Amino acid sequence: MANSAQARKRTRQAEKRRRQNASQRSMVRTYIKRVNAAIATGDQTTAAAALTTAIPVIDGMVTKGIMHKNKAARHKSRLHAQISALAS
Repeated sequence: MANSAQARKRTRQAEKRRRQNASQRSMVRTYIKRVNAAIATGDQTTAAAALTTAIPVIDGMVTKGIMHKNKAARHKSRLHAQISALAS
């Protein structure tokens, strides 16, 4: 247990930040799942629309430092490739 007031405050801040980051990560996962569900239905227009809404959310997580930029790029690239594969 933290003894100094400063350490107690840092503990409170870290817990608050952890909860907020977990919520944000969960939100991103939900958007990605929506795109995957749209891809599973086989409808390219719906999947493309879902990806269009998911991309700004993914990019926002990079800006906030919750997700690494390469991981975000990997997710976007793979989803885009899957949607493009629906056309053929």
